[in-house]
Formats: sequence, structure tokens, C-alpha cells
Amino acid sequence: MSPSWITRPEGAGDVAAIRDINLAAFPTAYEADLVEALRADPQAWLPGLSWLSETPGGEPAGYALLTRCHVGGEPALALGPCAVLPEHQRRGAGGAAIRAALDAARERGENLVVVLGHAEYYPRFGFTTASGHGIRPTFDVEDKYMMALALDPERPIPTGLMRYASAFGI
Repeated sequence: MSPSWITRPEGAGDVAAIRDINLAAFPTAYEADLVEALRADPQAWLPGLSWLSETPGGEPAGYALLTRCHVGGEPALALGPCAVLPEHQRRGAGGAAIRAALDAARERGENLVVVLGHAEYYPRFGFTTASGHGIRPTFDVEDKYMMALALDPERPIPTGLMRYASAFGI
């Protein structure tokens, strides 16, 4: 049975816990280092768009990050890294953090989120292929892995090349 996840934005005391979640969830330190590089980049980092999910007892379990990217020269958001401690995987911790981050972005008036990730996972949040929106990455990737989500379907979304923050190195 999955616990009821509590979600909240990252606070000043969460840096180490976020690093630990990313180190535990991935085989290398790339994602943990990426979060730190994005946090240090004032053009990429957007306060209030780094989210944690916690157990009812207050243990950080999942993480989702939205940072500034651009599509066709217009501002958009990139989702990732998203990570969950291994003992909490497949129990909704990641989904709770992602939904909270997307809700926060919507409340801020953001309109477009892109993600490079599992084609079977992200559609549950409303993501569809980015190419279907006229968005393409600056690197080669199979179409089904580059996805986009319009947070406000009534607003037009930019099209063209998607450019990540420089910390991504792509």
C-alpha cells in the first residue's frame, strides 16, 4: 500500500536530501551534480519549482525539478531530474512530486513543459510527443522520448528548437 505523500517546494535545508535522493536513484552522480549546477545558474533556476515528496513521517522520498529552457526562443520549462529513493519507487512518490511541480508552474503562469524521458511514464501527466507540437531538440533522440505538455491549452505554445539550460551540456 502506498503512503499519502506530502509535497512541498524545496527549502534551504533540503539541498543534502535532494542530492542523496538523486545519488540513490541513479547509477552515477550526473543527476545530483546537474541539480547543483542548475541551482547555481540564475538563468535556469526558478525558485519554487524544485519539489519534494515526503512520507507522512516527513522523510524526503521523491524529487522533481523544473528549470528554464527555451523553445523557438520563447521561455518554457524542462522537467528533470526526477528521482525517488529506491525503497519508495513505484509507490507514487515521484508522481506526487511531478504533479506538485506542474501545479506550481501552472499557478506561476508558465505554459509549456518539455521532458526527455520514459515514453511509458510521462504520458500519465499529459505529456505527448514534442514533435506533435512542432518542438524538436537540438540533439538526436527517438521521437517518443522527447515530450511536451501545454499547461494552459487555451494559450499558444512556441514551436521550433528546444534548448536546455547550459548545465545540461546539450
